[in-house]
Amino acid sequence: MATYECDACGMAVNASCAKCDVPLVDGSLTLDDGTVVQISKCPECEGKIKSPQCCGADMVAD
Repeated sequence: MATYECDACGMAVNASCAKCDVPLVDGSLTLDDGTVVQISKCPECEGKIKSPQCCGADMVAD
């Protein structure tokens, strides 16, 4: 399971898929304009969400 931590304040979160009850894993998604966005994804159903934010910035997965 990816643990996301805020570089600014140290807040950390773990996430799991509510549909599958499987821990989400860190990933990335390339948008049409070439921008790469950090995401969390379910390895079972392949659902995706934008990675969590804290203190106005993306939290970093370790």
